[in-house]
Amino acid sequence: MRLDKYLKVSRIFKRRTIAKEVSKNSRILVNGRVAKPGTDIKENDILTISYGGKELKVKVLETLAFAKKEMAEAMYEIIEDAN
Repeated sequence: MRLDKYLKVSRIFKRRTIAKEVSKNSRILVNGRVAKPGTDIKENDILTISYGGKELKVKVLETLAFAKKEMAEAMYEIIEDAN
């Protein structure tokens, strides 16, 4: 699944365009490497997101094409949330 779509479906970002813009500006790392919006995301990947002065580190648990709010929260596990 594409990085920008995963971030939107998992509700880490509200809109895919915002997720795309953040990743275009090299603010997202996948397993320690700078990621582009089209980077393929798989289970057990570690995402490090720097956005708005915050840093969020999550582990991908599932990649679903569509998820309701309750299911979206189960798609990832927060490892570190540095404000």
